[in-house]
Amino acid sequence: MAYRLSEDGKHSVIVIEAGGSDFGPFIQMPAALAWPMSMKRYNWGYLSEPEPNLNNRRITAPRGKVLGGSSSINGLVYVRGHCEDFNRWEELGARGWAYADVLPYFKRMETSHGGEEGWRGSNGPLHVRRGPFVNPLFHAFIEAGKEAGFELTDDYNGSKQEGFGLMEQTIHRGRRWSAANAYLRPALKRSNVQLVYGFAQKIVIENGRATGVEIENGGKTDVITANREVIVAASSFNSPKLLMLSGIGPAAHLREHGIEVTVDRPGVGANLQDHMEFYFQQISRKPVSLYSWLPWFWQGVAGAQWLLSKGGLGASNQFEACAFVRSAPGLKQPDIQYHFLPVAISYDGKAAARSHGFQVHVGYNLSKSRGNVTLRSADPKADPVIRFNYMSHPEDWEKFRHIVRLTREIFGQKAFDAYRGPEIQPGEAVQTDDEIDTFLREHLESAYHPCGTCRMGDRNDPMAVVDPECRVIGVEGLRVADSSIFPHVTYGNLNGPSIMTGEKAADHILGKQPLPRSNQQPWVNPRAAVSDR
Repeated sequence: MAYRLSEDGKHSVIVIEAGGSDFGPFIQMPAALAWPMSMKRYNWGYLSEPEPNLNNRRITAPRGKVLGGSSSINGLVYVRGHCEDFNRWEELGARGWAYADVLPYFKRMETSHGGEEGWRGSNGPLHVRRGPFVNPLFHAFIEAGKEAGFELTDDYNGSKQEGFGLMEQTIHRGRRWSAANAYLRPALKRSNVQLVYGFAQKIVIENGRATGVEIENGGKTDVITANREVIVAASSFNSPKLLMLSGIGPAAHLREHGIEVTVDRPGVGANLQDHMEFYFQQISRKPVSLYSWLPWFWQGVAGAQWLLSKGGLGASNQFEACAFVRSAPGLKQPDIQYHFLPVAISYDGKAAARSHGFQVHVGYNLSKSRGNVTLRSADPKADPVIRFNYMSHPEDWEKFRHIVRLTREIFGQKAFDAYRGPEIQPGEAVQTDDEIDTFLREHLESAYHPCGTCRMGDRNDPMAVVDPECRVIGVEGLRVADSSIFPHVTYGNLNGPSIMTGEKAADHILGKQPLPRSNQQPWVNPRAAVSDR
């Protein structure tokens, strides 16, 4: 947004950032993606409240506290989402955000390397590419999908999302291509854009209008005034928190914490959605996985190679093959997502077994479970209370049991015969519904795709927080534009649709005519009504 709002030189923009610089190899080297997420310096480090359906585990809920926000600590995976996701947004009251409306913004923001012509952008700030796709395990995964009868796709961000194919990465010239690298750095070269480091404590509202932001920096409190508007883009956890601290939210909850109610909006903090996933892991009988690179010495070699050339293993996030499939006949769109990795490892970088292996991160992406974000106290420094209510809808259990069995079917194909060793996780003893449920309760994790807590919708909808132009309902001069405004979680990783939201919001803020709607029709599986593949 800073990039687009300052583009014509007519407006001055101040960006407030609570974190610090994104400089350094931990963030910039794609293969080091597990590091910044585990560092307090770059991550707000939130935890959910104990989740009753997951053995009362507190689930990690990271968000970026650094320039570039969560795009500086994410897995660098790029997924636009399915056309039905955005058509659903419009049905839920986000008029003007259907697929035909958002596709032109996805094109405007991208420079696609190897994507489908006519469906992808060619001169936008965000560079998107595929990995080198060298490891034979990637090839085996895609071939196994084909052998199991599933579709293949040349570009899941093009006309055909459904199927097995190459995964796309926000990596450019060997570096993480975050929102900071793609948009903010070029914007900061302009005289009308300024970066201010500080912790936003509340939005200043006078006579029903947002006039500035109160920030704390080095123990001092300052107010940054806005000539025109205040735009909140602080994540699905911190955007509702900031609104509530400013008196915008469910009135009873605000009064409970002694906060004067400016606008009673019960939807602030409600409608929290996320994707869950688990790792399905298998031992590899051939020494072709990345296991050999896990010892410190070889990690150092890969790091040195990257520092010198921006090449080698360090220049990929290693998610280079993927799949988007439907869990049942009769579904309009895929609802299961696979990220394939040629090593058996946990997100914190620890090996799952003392051997070569491979795994998929796999989840059901259209859950009906809903949670909320509320205030812990009126102290801005207190972490928000995050309750996902994961797996609270019975359908979630059915879908994840299906995923366990479906993944076994895919890993059991001929393409994996030369590589397939024993199953590490869930393990061959886990077969019945009860055994699978026991495994899931202990091993399901967040895929780190929270959204929905400042939902966009019709101005007359009591649970909507912003209108389709991202304006906070009931306050003048205040907008929210990040994944918190998604009416419904998109099917896939959220970085792409979040950046698209910033692109489209910028046009609304500037009062520009939105880009012309697209008339392109995406591919529809002719067997959708009768088959899951």
